[in-house]
Amino acid sequence: MDPLAAILETFFQECEEQLAELESGLLAMEGGDTDPEIVNAVFRAVHSIKGGAGAFSLEALIRFAHVFETALDEVRSGRMSPTSDVLKTMLRAADVLADLVRAAQAKEEGEHPNAAALVEELKALSGGAVDTSGSEEDWGDFEFTPSVVAFDAPADAAPVEEVEIQPGVKVTFKPRGDLYAKANEAAILLRELGRIGTIEVELDAHEVPPLQDLDPEAAYLSWTINVTGDVTEDSVREVFEWVDGDCELKVEPLGGAPAPGADAGFDLSALLARVQDDTPAAPPAAIELELEAPLALEPAPAPEPVAPAPVAPAPVVAAAPPPAPALPPAAANEHAADGQGAGSRKAEAGATIRVDLDRVDRLIDLVGELVINQAVLAQRVMEAGLARASAVAMGLDELEQLTREIQDSVMAIRAQPVKSVFQRMPRLVREVAAMTGKPVRLVTEGEGTEVDKTVIERLADPLTHMIRNAIDHGLESPEKRAAAGKPAEGVVKLSAAHRSGRIVIEVSDDGGGINRERVKSIAIEKNLISAEATLSDEEIDNLIFMPGFSTASEVSDISGRGVGMDVVRRSIQALGGRITITSRPGKGSTFTMSLPLTLAVLDGMVVSVEGQTLVAPITAIIETLQPKSEDVHSLGGHARVISIRGGFVPLIDVGMALGYRREPLPATQGVALLIEGEGGSRAALLCDAIQGQRQVVIKSLEANYRQVPGVAAATILGDGRVALILDIDTIVTVSRGDMRKAG
Repeated sequence: MDPLAAILETFFQECEEQLAELESGLLAMEGGDTDPEIVNAVFRAVHSIKGGAGAFSLEALIRFAHVFETALDEVRSGRMSPTSDVLKTMLRAADVLADLVRAAQAKEEGEHPNAAALVEELKALSGGAVDTSGSEEDWGDFEFTPSVVAFDAPADAAPVEEVEIQPGVKVTFKPRGDLYAKANEAAILLRELGRIGTIEVELDAHEVPPLQDLDPEAAYLSWTINVTGDVTEDSVREVFEWVDGDCELKVEPLGGAPAPGADAGFDLSALLARVQDDTPAAPPAAIELELEAPLALEPAPAPEPVAPAPVAPAPVVAAAPPPAPALPPAAANEHAADGQGAGSRKAEAGATIRVDLDRVDRLIDLVGELVINQAVLAQRVMEAGLARASAVAMGLDELEQLTREIQDSVMAIRAQPVKSVFQRMPRLVREVAAMTGKPVRLVTEGEGTEVDKTVIERLADPLTHMIRNAIDHGLESPEKRAAAGKPAEGVVKLSAAHRSGRIVIEVSDDGGGINRERVKSIAIEKNLISAEATLSDEEIDNLIFMPGFSTASEVSDISGRGVGMDVVRRSIQALGGRITITSRPGKGSTFTMSLPLTLAVLDGMVVSVEGQTLVAPITAIIETLQPKSEDVHSLGGHARVISIRGGFVPLIDVGMALGYRREPLPATQGVALLIEGEGGSRAALLCDAIQGQRQVVIKSLEANYRQVPGVAAATILGDGRVALILDIDTIVTVSRGDMRKAG
């Protein structure tokens, strides 16, 4: 890959992190949290995106981010109050900024359709403080020619020549070796100076030694830069804050005039700076900067103002190409750009590295092979009849423990909080709410819940369908809500939690619930069920997952095409998960998705059924027991229940559920696995025998064969045979339906 392309890719990955922080900060402010640190974090996010975009000349992104940044600075400085209307505008601006980032990533040209209107809104919020063009017509017909006037001059004194005073600062900049060691680049800093004013650069190379004495890790060059225009010392130091401590920097006013902002009485230079066009001029042709070395996107660690000390970059979980050199303006999570050149800094974070996702996947595959080979070795040792106390058997136990620790560590590398996908939903809610005319508030919980990255990547589409469905079909119109005594604003809740070794994600709303009569009538109209069918409430609710089902009366941009919830169910099943519905008329509905924490390995109980070897996920097993004849009761047909500690639970013959046998196994001849499914429901699975407990590698059955009801996946045993991994909840659900029919 082209080095610059790799760096650009890293920049866009960092933009995603900045956009997520921007949106979460704005949502927190909308909720009433005006903590200065949150406001500064929001400002820094836009500031960093703008700075990084400047390194790659992404002009559309730069222009919009500049306007947005200026409006945020008004809030940060206290000159503008973050009212509800202001934050709504800024949330829409955050959406446009995200679109511009993705358009730049896709190399799409053209202006965003909403950018111009939002620029005007942001300028209006800022009180006209934003200058996006710097064109001369912005100043009208105002003209001013500065001149020097001599008072009390002798009569024979020579005429005083008119002198044009150039306001600005003189910058003396000398990098240290650490600046380059941290992958910063002096050329980018000079380019950034060119963005805030007109610059004249003089290179000082007198310290460069003869070639044989040159230290490749040392720094010998220095620069003197005159920056003219409406520029302050603070704005200059802000450019260099990323390399503070790694260079010698001196900033002084040009011509010995008082520093901008200093209290020096009447300052003609300051007056001229206020009335002159402050558009940064392009650098002279003689100092055009061609960047031949790869640029970097990780910000260089910045020291504390008093005691310089490096700060490690913020953790980044997203996979990316190997780390590239740092680009000062981008990804400034650890730095504050507070207008004073030295802002607050977040708590120091642990050191991280960026690793290509393919490398992690390869490592996980190798760990899976290690687990399989360890199982093969254990099988061979057992077949050889070696005693458990033998040195070989003891060494095998140690290998098994080490293999498990390696597997746990590798899986932790891929674990990510669901926050990355949850943060995409607020924008979706805003868009759908605007399209439906329903005021909606999104509440999220459990964003820190971790799950395998592969699961997270495949959650976005199902969640999108479910939230659109909750707003469009679940929530009533404001008028109906008012008539029902509800607040006009509907609430959609998105939550995640670990439960029984799985991750459970719920999407709920406080709407009117599922209208079961209407759902059933539509299913009959579409010939999805027969008119004579007798269905339970649960079965009626699940009709919405049937292909082609839709309650929308007309096709719109949101719904009505009969595509949606069936796609959700297939997507969840493809992940080895399941989805259930609970609904209360007038109160709302909850869709619950239960997914495995990882798609790589699991701990399982290996059992035998009719000569077949099966694996039951051990996280769902509460206990195992030998059924007694007096505890088993028949309900008619093949349906049975078993009494356990004073209660009754269904007794399900796994062999019959999977079609391995036609007649049930006598309960006393088998072993029962007491399992707990979603929602706390329990059942007992009857198997022929238990072989043992072991860790198995998950292999997709659907990808290699096809989907099989009651089977979640497959695995390879130590003897090389393929064993099926049970989908316990599907088996229980189907068996419960059979029991109801039998009853």
